[in-house]
Amino acid sequence: MIQSRSQVTVRYAETDMMGIVYHANYLPWFEIGRTTLLKELGLPYRQLETDGYRLPVLEISAKYSRPALYDDVLTIVTYLREKPLLRIRLDYEVFRGDELLATGESVHAFIDLQGRPVRPPATVVAVMAAAFKD
Repeated sequence: MIQSRSQVTVRYAETDMMGIVYHANYLPWFEIGRTTLLKELGLPYRQLETDGYRLPVLEISAKYSRPALYDDVLTIVTYLREKPLLRIRLDYEVFRGDELLATGESVHAFIDLQGRPVRPPATVVAVMAAAFKD
């Protein structure tokens, strides 16, 4: 399992009139977690794009337990629990301190610049093989 941590501070624009984070704003935080995890593995998303690959979202879900509020400092913990083959599944947890606020998951697949599904590039395969070595 691979884990990454990112922090965000809730901006006023991400909240409603009650100062509670609007539910859809968790999705960009999941993206922050995903791109940070890839970068920490040595697979920056910018390089994947330069090499002609994209990772569109195929599925995404979120479950909300407690509200995040304006000016909260949140930690997004991102997990890659299984070695990806053709699809990559990531799990997310959003915390305020030790309090779990939300969980989520996303599933992605590699496509080329024309939008056709492709196998992951050799660099990704090598990094994942090393990261999930028994």
